[in-house]
Amino acid sequence: MVVDDLVRSPGSWLSMRRDTGIVISSRIRLARNLKDEPFPGWAGDSDRIRICSSLLDLFRRIPDFEDALFFDMSTIAAVDREVLQERHLISHDLAARPAGSALVLSRSEQMAIMINEEDHLRMQAFSPGMGLMTLLKRLDQVDTRLESHVEFAFDVRLGYLTSCPSNLGTGLRASVMMHLSGLRLMDEIEPVIKGLDKLGIAVRGLLGEGTDAYGNLFQISNQTTLGDSEAGIVQRLTRVVEEIAVHEENARARLWESRRNRLEDHVARSLGLMLHARLMPSREAVDLLSGLRIGVDFGLVSNLTVAQINEIMILIQPGHLQKMTGRVIDSDERDALRADVLQKKLKHVTMAA
Repeated sequence: MVVDDLVRSPGSWLSMRRDTGIVISSRIRLARNLKDEPFPGWAGDSDRIRICSSLLDLFRRIPDFEDALFFDMSTIAAVDREVLQERHLISHDLAARPAGSALVLSRSEQMAIMINEEDHLRMQAFSPGMGLMTLLKRLDQVDTRLESHVEFAFDVRLGYLTSCPSNLGTGLRASVMMHLSGLRLMDEIEPVIKGLDKLGIAVRGLLGEGTDAYGNLFQISNQTTLGDSEAGIVQRLTRVVEEIAVHEENARARLWESRRNRLEDHVARSLGLMLHARLMPSREAVDLLSGLRIGVDFGLVSNLTVAQINEIMILIQPGHLQKMTGRVIDSDERDALRADVLQKKLKHVTMAA
């Protein structure tokens, strides 16, 4: 399987569950570095290539990765790197790395190992819905198997040593993608974000650090990795996410009771624009799909599921559109193609009676 196959089969881990509700997806990431080896940011090309080759050989010998896909970042096309970013499998930093960086990807796309990004290893596991503890157990098994073959950079006082001090300790980042349209439509999202900041919880947009929360999609993640156990970090974030979900459910209930006309209009306009627009910019498309998502949750839309919306959101990203055409296309042509894709995918969708 190559990147072209991913585009032809967009039913990734996000579409494995019929309905992911308010909590769309979960991710756990572990950062690790090899003992006595220069970190990627300080290593020369020869060291990076040597370390990458050694780690790739190791993953090929681990049973969990017998069927894995291996991508060399220095040899795949720019549009393929863009596709991998759009599927949240690699970071912008890894896509820009020179020779000596790679991706190890499970065929289900539920586990992605970045080699020589900011750290030697950034191991990620994904799932639809709320599944942080399950993901932690899965990654912990991989981490343990790796430690039987290599020695990680570790300090008794500081824990695992990482390139960025903010990752010291466990090296763990847990994040949950949430759809918070109720709080947004009730104009109550800002107090929630401010409250999370005071708790030391990071709130980011769809594409991670430094991005806006368009489409009413928010990544909720831990900021502290030092001074607590991996399980403790995950349990704390899980409690926070559950509390946010309660606030969102309450906001949706009040939205239905006091602003039902506004809600129905929001959903109907979202569908109408996508069915009839001739040009559709990427950000606007995500915002409109957010309107359909909450419409599905309220039963206002027929012939559409949350999983199908997740799939459409992946397909309409710039890299995926260019893979469909087999060539690089400018923004106007992408906007026209995106509008066409949306109309074809949503042609049977109607407002519920």
